[in-house]
Amino acid sequence: MIELRTPAEIEEMRPAGRFVASVLEATSAAAAVGVNLLELDALAHEMIRKAGAESCYIDYHPSFGASPFGKVICTSVNDAVLHGLPHDYRLRDGDLLSLDFAASVNGWVADSAVSIVVGTPRDEDLRLIDTTRRALDAGIAAARPGQRIGDISRAIADVAKAEGYSINTDFGGHGVGRTMHGDPHVPNNGRPGRGLPLKPGLVIAIEPWFLETTDRIFTDPDGWTLRSADGSRGAHSEHTIAVTDGDPIVFTARG
Repeated sequence: MIELRTPAEIEEMRPAGRFVASVLEATSAAAAVGVNLLELDALAHEMIRKAGAESCYIDYHPSFGASPFGKVICTSVNDAVLHGLPHDYRLRDGDLLSLDFAASVNGWVADSAVSIVVGTPRDEDLRLIDTTRRALDAGIAAARPGQRIGDISRAIADVAKAEGYSINTDFGGHGVGRTMHGDPHVPNNGRPGRGLPLKPGLVIAIEPWFLETTDRIFTDPDGWTLRSADGSRGAHSEHTIAVTDGDPIVFTARG
């Protein structure tokens, strides 16, 4: 069921967005050569505890997950692009790291993701990350009354295709509210003028993710981490936004 949020509810959702943004800022800053992925998870866990927030991940067990996630942040490295399960791995110079985090504050959820390079970057990685960020900006700009979900999807796809990236639509954006995932689905490719009409009060996560040379993925033996089929690297950018009568509200804006 798709629910439109009242102006009062939109205001109540802002603290969740600010908190999620702060955790991604802290974990991004902490990610350095030699840092263990489990240390990043522990940092996010401690911030959740201090804020009195609730993790959306630790008990999360959808049909595509092998078991409850068991951690509080997704850490996807290099050829991993989504749902990276934190494990005993120390970051190396040049690693492309995607961090995806969702939490509930006062009963409202926000969800966001960012990709960074640890240490010395490759030009190819910076281009891939920049493309996801620009695609996210394009998707947000299309989230206006009178538009449809397909307009967001096409805006994202146009940026990716201009850079030569193919697009997987198995996973994409989604509704956000009292729970992390809800309707509507927001694919990263679609036809303009199609899909759900956008109305003020609609809250969604928009999340373009692309792989360098493929659109095919497989699930790692850990039962969660999604990796590229050909070993190429992936990047992921995401914000939780609200459609309004004017410009969209970006709850999870950082910095």
